Amino acid sequence: LAHIVAREMGAGLRMTSGPMIARAGDLAGILTNLQPQDVLFLDEIHRLSPAVEELLYPAMEDFRLDVLIGEGPMARTLKVDLPPFTLIGATTRPGLLSQPLHARFGITLRLDFYDVESLAKIARRSAGILGIPLEPEAAQEIGGRSRGTPRIANRLLRRVRDFAEVDGKSAIDRETAREGLARLEVDEHGFDELDRRILHTIIEKFGGGPVGVAAIAASLGEDRGTLEDLYEPFLLQAGFLQRTPRGRVASRAAYKHLGILPPQKDGMLF
Repeated sequence: LAHIVAREMGAGLRMTSGPMIARAGDLAGILTNLQPQDVLFLDEIHRLSPAVEELLYPAMEDFRLDVLIGEGPMARTLKVDLPPFTLIGATTRPGLLSQPLHARFGITLRLDFYDVESLAKIARRSAGILGIPLEPEAAQEIGGRSRGTPRIANRLLRRVRDFAEVDGKSAIDRETAREGLARLEVDEHGFDELDRRILHTIIEKFGGGPVGVAAIAASLGEDRGTLEDLYEPFLLQAGFLQRTPRGRVASRAAYKHLGILPPQKDGMLF
């Protein structure tokens, strides 16, 4: 999207990410080298340190950089004018953004998962770039297992392409796509092995829940942040997991998908 904005504005694009800007001086160097009307894209903006965030405030509001020179009683602030620029920030964890930084953005948008048809179109386009024919049914198969994410669709396509080439096939049909995805252990919902282990753990070790993420992570030997950032959002969106004040609960769809009979409590499934 940052590329699209820059192209529509006829402006240059500078790209970096929060973890790469360790000190305020790093950000100052980037800002002072911007050309008028440039677009600056900051990925993982929630990982900026408080000191770096504070340097952004006057830059976003007044196109000005306040640089502290010296230390102690001799310290003074040097004001450096910046050319007009557009800042685009991206994050998967908006809750970690500080309120002052969040409030300074003029527009805040949330991107939803892509639908299957859109992902199938993306897969067909990528197949053209890779130079391998992809039948519409195969594109649908890949799109339906891409977890609503174009990056995953392209990754699955490349791996299926690899399997097709090894098997001596010049095109990817539906059966070839299914065989390749089965080898990758990606099921019809786009779940991989860890997705299924998460659901199995909640159901078999914790009676379907509610259970905290920390307990799930400890049982699986995985990092809590990995579960919260990479796996839980899609399981919630797909309706296989429910988030309650007491913890995570496996839904009826999760039991059905795993072929496990759901328990009944007071005539209801919890």
